[in-house]
Amino acid sequence: MGQSKVSNPAPSRKTAQALDFKSATLYAIRVVLHEADSGSLLDALAQRMKDAGAFFENEPVVVDASRIEEVVDWPALVDALRKHSLHPVGVVAEGAQLEAAVAAGLPAVELGGAPVRPPASPTPEQEVPPAAVTPEKPAGSVESSPAAGASEAASDAGQTKREVSDVPAAPAPGPAPAAMVINRPLRSGQRVYARNTDLIVVGVVSRGAEVIADGNIHVYGPLRGKAMAGARGDTSARIFTTQLDPELVAIAGVYRVIETGLEDRLQNRAAIVRLEGESLQIEALGN
Repeated sequence: MGQSKVSNPAPSRKTAQALDFKSATLYAIRVVLHEADSGSLLDALAQRMKDAGAFFENEPVVVDASRIEEVVDWPALVDALRKHSLHPVGVVAEGAQLEAAVAAGLPAVELGGAPVRPPASPTPEQEVPPAAVTPEKPAGSVESSPAAGASEAASDAGQTKREVSDVPAAPAPGPAPAAMVINRPLRSGQRVYARNTDLIVVGVVSRGAEVIADGNIHVYGPLRGKAMAGARGDTSARIFTTQLDPELVAIAGVYRVIETGLEDRLQNRAAIVRLEGESLQIEALGN
């Protein structure tokens, strides 16, 4: 008797549909290393996380070691990041630095530029054209015939049509994303993030609360918690509030911790926070 062959059964349709691959965009914080000394790195990490409170907790991070040549103690750094509730997902490095990071479990990634919102600009003022007035015909004038007028109009219309057809139509501008509006006070422990747009809070932002936006932040009430505008790198973003008394303010990753209060001209006053170079500027609004 010949030996019978048993073929492997084809995967069932149910098995093939057990998972699927789809595109996704992951927002991650970039941790830029300026030196390789483990002690300095871990101390700086601890201080930054203490200053920022829960601002960066449970966020994925990409470690950027492209500015240093000495090899970092990657296992120690990865362990420290995780102890601070940060989740390292990749590294930007080259050569031996990259090999050491990959050995510690960090894959190489490429960082694209952060999406920057188009700058806002006021609509230009335009003069309203005066109403057209038909001049009176002088006495004795002879009207052109309707046929001649129609022929001339048709000729002009045809010329205009040809000229317009040579000019490509400008695409209609897309609508700007609407700002996220929060019509309630935010208590300690609450966190609101306005992705790709501005954030408007009508009410108090209590101590321990956090407001984050990729654009501007407007707080119509006391700002007593933490506020971070331009979260994805928009250096033109600003923070506005009618009563400034924050724990922390930040724009595009540049932050300032307020521990003992602000000077009298700013404390509990209407104010604006903006970024100038690498320094935060806080200015009072109004008189």
